[in-house]
Amino acid sequence: MPSQRPSAAFDPIPPDLDLPRLVEETPNFEYVTRISCEMIEEQGIESFDKLVLLHVILGGKPLVIEGYNFRLDKWTFTSQWLQDNCGKKFEQARNLNKRQNMALSIGHYLNNMSKLTDQWTPDNYKESDRQRIYLKDIDCPQIWHDKLKEQVPPSVFYLNESTGDIGGPGSVEGLSGLTNTKGQGVARAGDLMSCLPPPMRADNMMCYIGHEGTYTPAHREMCASLGQNLMVETSGLQDEFGKPTKPGSSIWFMTETSDRHMVSEYWLSTLGHDIEVENHFAQINAWKDAPFKTYIVDQRAGDFILIPPLAPHQVWKRGTRTMKAAWNRTTVETLEMALHEALPRARMVCRDEQYKNKAIVYFALEKYSGLLKGVESQKLSASPEVQLEIDYSPKIRQLQKDFRRLFSLYTEILLSEMLGPVSTAEKKGHFIPYDSFITCSYCRCNIFNRFLTCTSCIETLENGEENTYDICMDCFAMGRSCSCISKYKWVEQHHWKDLSQKHETWRSQIIAFDGGLNEKSPNSLDVESKKLGRKTLTQVCQEQLKARPYQDPKKPLVAVTTKEQRRPGGMKDYNEDEEVSVDSKGRPKKSKSKKTRADRLPKSWAIEHVSCYPLQQWKVAACTKCDRKYSYGSLYRMFDLMPQTVMETLEWECPACLKICSCGACRRKQGMKPYEPVGTVLGHDTKKVADPRSVESLVNSSLPNTNWIKVAGDDHPHESRRLSRRRDEAEKAKAKDPALDDNYVDEEEYAPLEGPYTSN
Repeated sequence: MPSQRPSAAFDPIPPDLDLPRLVEETPNFEYVTRISCEMIEEQGIESFDKLVLLHVILGGKPLVIEGYNFRLDKWTFTSQWLQDNCGKKFEQARNLNKRQNMALSIGHYLNNMSKLTDQWTPDNYKESDRQRIYLKDIDCPQIWHDKLKEQVPPSVFYLNESTGDIGGPGSVEGLSGLTNTKGQGVARAGDLMSCLPPPMRADNMMCYIGHEGTYTPAHREMCASLGQNLMVETSGLQDEFGKPTKPGSSIWFMTETSDRHMVSEYWLSTLGHDIEVENHFAQINAWKDAPFKTYIVDQRAGDFILIPPLAPHQVWKRGTRTMKAAWNRTTVETLEMALHEALPRARMVCRDEQYKNKAIVYFALEKYSGLLKGVESQKLSASPEVQLEIDYSPKIRQLQKDFRRLFSLYTEILLSEMLGPVSTAEKKGHFIPYDSFITCSYCRCNIFNRFLTCTSCIETLENGEENTYDICMDCFAMGRSCSCISKYKWVEQHHWKDLSQKHETWRSQIIAFDGGLNEKSPNSLDVESKKLGRKTLTQVCQEQLKARPYQDPKKPLVAVTTKEQRRPGGMKDYNEDEEVSVDSKGRPKKSKSKKTRADRLPKSWAIEHVSCYPLQQWKVAACTKCDRKYSYGSLYRMFDLMPQTVMETLEWECPACLKICSCGACRRKQGMKPYEPVGTVLGHDTKKVADPRSVESLVNSSLPNTNWIKVAGDDHPHESRRLSRRRDEAEKAKAKDPALDDNYVDEEEYAPLEGPYTSN
């Protein structure tokens, strides 16, 4: 059933909004910390890098660097230059009101921005039939890229490798993996996307041009990456021809990384929208009433905003014209967030994964391994003084720590893909050399190595190519597949022997720069698998392939018409060889033995505990302590349990055995403490974005959990226990000092955070 909770409507911001007064009068509004780009030169780049690490990445707070309008080329970064050099290029502009794309030339759009802006007044700004045309996600001109690279600090620029100091450790010609200027030392990359081969990299340096009333809905940066957004030019009081224009700027509503769960729950429970879908621009009143702090930025020309990972934010454009350049960066910290949090959430709503996060882990390890080997080679032939300098170099030590963290992620990836004992049929899989472009047909996430492909659902496209149905293991464990459901073939893109050998090589390298084995040394893959204590994702898929029945797509299911057909076991079946007692008229007598409804079901069916409805055995989870069966949909909506979590557990105990079942019958039992869902689930119709051949067999993603929230007595959006729990989690996260992070290296070369870096 659809969600009964109302959704907040779109309410535009008036053109005459008094932003300073709004911030001053709203207790939970606060301006973002600002620093000057001149201060970066005065304090040093190392101090700036420390500020970004502690304040933005670990601290999770936004930061604004102002003053770039005085440094950028006054001619290149203008609408006239864009008109003269890119005016004939066609782009897909977004009609925000109709939620449709329309092909427009850049020149046509720029020429009509004044008309699009002048249509809005304080009296009509809420009218929905007026155009809001936003030119977003257009390619950044190469000249803009080159000139920005000269001004923006290297560590936060697009696809940077952040090499070390001139003459520093590793500064030898021909060093493996070093592609920057010769003579520079090594250091961790500022953007790990640079470790991927060029054809595999996501092109995410874009330009955005908007007018009064255009906006970007509340969202989080893709794959938990770090966002960088620089306003390169805005309209003033008049254009280059002397015609009057309205001053341009952008209003940002931003949050902290530590508040992300509370923001998400507030969006779901109070506003009735999912922030993962990126389709709602929240009203100012919604931000005022929010139980978290909101950071405000009035972005003007020259303001460079650094956006923390996973922190929700939204943007509103003002004036005749705003032009921005924006890009994203991936670091070790954001990779961890992506694999553990961002990608699982994106998978639920079928959001594209463009950054190939698992591939970045693999190629970054290869890159760093080469750098560290080069440093060790240099160390062997160096003097004792140089050896000591290398041992205590903060950049080398940070590189080693990042290498270790990447290795941990790589271990997780390999453990999830470890096969159990395989049959002869399973060994007959396919091998396709990795090119990074295979994605899941359902969730559209990138597939690094193993996946399942259907040999029956192959379509031939107009160009003659075959369109296979490929499903990632995460989706298959959730019950997502094509209508065939089973009989899939295994496919791998890397030979397992090569992946495991790489793991052992990199493990040995970590042990070597640690000075030998110690209690923190990583274990071999075999040891890690034995310590896992659960089934791997691949093993879950192996079991499900055997349990799930195959449905021939050429033989569609027969429509069910009768009650007995809909409810297996509803009719009594008699064995012809069995002696049956009859009455005087020859009719079979009813048996005196009382058989339960479950006894009358075929062995392939079972009674589901919550709904008491018969379901096929493969669609329910069986408790290992009792005979109860729970559907995976009930477990997901009532108990926050994903199908994979249940399937991978070696000895799974049902909620009734754990005394937390919240179904009607169990709630009346003494000693039962009904479970309360920790978050709101609104439900999404994934069929709109998944491959048309797709079906959901275990969990219906379109169903909400609002009924079970009501059963728990927690259906109060503004005062719910769910929001309170999220608030407590956020407070605990904020109480942790970012400088105490185990992976942060605080050495003397880093200047302290003081002076201009702490002022607003």
